[in-house]
Amino acid sequence: MTTTTADTAQPAHLAPLAAPVAPDAAATTTATATPPLQDATAHGFLLPIVGSAAFAHLLNDMIQAMLPSIFPMLKANFSLSFGQIGIIALVYQVTASLLQPWIGFYTDKHPKPYLLPAGMCMTLLGVALLAVAHSYPMLLVAAAVVGVGSATFHPEASRIARLASGGRFGTAQSTFQVGGNTGTAIGPLLTAAIVIPHGQPAVAWFMAAALLAIFVLYRLTVWVRHHGAAKARGLARGGSEGLDRAGVVRAVAVICVLMFAKFVYIASFTNYFTFYLIERFHVSVQTSQMFLFLFLAAVAAGTFAGGPVGDRIGRKAVIWISFLGVAPFALALPHVGLAWTAVLAVVIGLVMSSAFAALVVYAQEAVPGRVGLVSGLMFGLMFGIGGIGAAGLGDLADIHGIVWVYGVTSFLPLLGLATALLPDTRKKARA
Repeated sequence: MTTTTADTAQPAHLAPLAAPVAPDAAATTTATATPPLQDATAHGFLLPIVGSAAFAHLLNDMIQAMLPSIFPMLKANFSLSFGQIGIIALVYQVTASLLQPWIGFYTDKHPKPYLLPAGMCMTLLGVALLAVAHSYPMLLVAAAVVGVGSATFHPEASRIARLASGGRFGTAQSTFQVGGNTGTAIGPLLTAAIVIPHGQPAVAWFMAAALLAIFVLYRLTVWVRHHGAAKARGLARGGSEGLDRAGVVRAVAVICVLMFAKFVYIASFTNYFTFYLIERFHVSVQTSQMFLFLFLAAVAAGTFAGGPVGDRIGRKAVIWISFLGVAPFALALPHVGLAWTAVLAVVIGLVMSSAFAALVVYAQEAVPGRVGLVSGLMFGLMFGIGGIGAAGLGDLADIHGIVWVYGVTSFLPLLGLATALLPDTRKKARA
């Protein structure tokens, strides 16, 4: 496909942002062997664009991670139960999950890149409300507003990362996602350093991150507007024919099972790992936050590794490894001491997180041309399942104790056996 003048003659102020990085040999081979991908790969892997989307994801998820990180402080300040803490997580995550697929569906037909900075403005407002909240209902409102901001961010930002992938869809998705995971890991550290010592009003410092994200996202919207919405839709398809209706139904059902197993288990760490460490090993809040950082940093590293590996060995292979590979460590975690808990948490975060990019790209290949809808659905499932799981685990912790909860959730990775039922998409699109 020939390159248009609009694609090559970029304004000077946009050239540094959109300069292409040549794809590696494997990506070039794929582009040659698969003509429909030629248009996507001809421009190479646009590292400044993917990197900017990943950095914005870092800032967004750093803010999101601050919320569960202050749960111990909120529990003490407002005399909350574990169940009430779970409801805060539920309000935030369900708000995000319900909106994301609809936003993705709409922007597939009518791309609206300016939703990105607008959504971050909502996040900015939510952080401000959280800093001044003086009642439990106000905490719920703040959590909901932050959830709306997250819902508007993920579908369109994921689309931009795929558009700039140069055909290396797994690598682009994992790079985008690792930005979010890195932000999720940094969030608790900043919370421990800034918010915990100075109290709830110090949450307002996170507004600076939201303002920086608004600037980065505005720059990305300028690039997308110049690049062209029609071309974006063509590149996003990636040449895949997808699955038939029965295959799509089966794939979605299996993905839902896998997402349930993955994100309920992950929710047990992101929302309650600090409580588990404090109750079982009697560590301080700051020490528990350091352990949470180790886990979340491992999640970021595993996410980054999973995408390129999936581009080479296939999505299903990565999914198999991420679930069954982590099962022995998950089963051992509730029965070891503090030092081994740290080691196993790192291994679990590293291995299990490698599946997400593979799951997202697999779903995009199964339903081509619906990048926004699929991305919104996947991120929506992540938030929704995580929110429902957090609320349910909180109620179980109130009844049976947090240590008992970790004993039960250790069996969740075994649900990864459902991967055997995933239809194979490699005949229709290169995995």
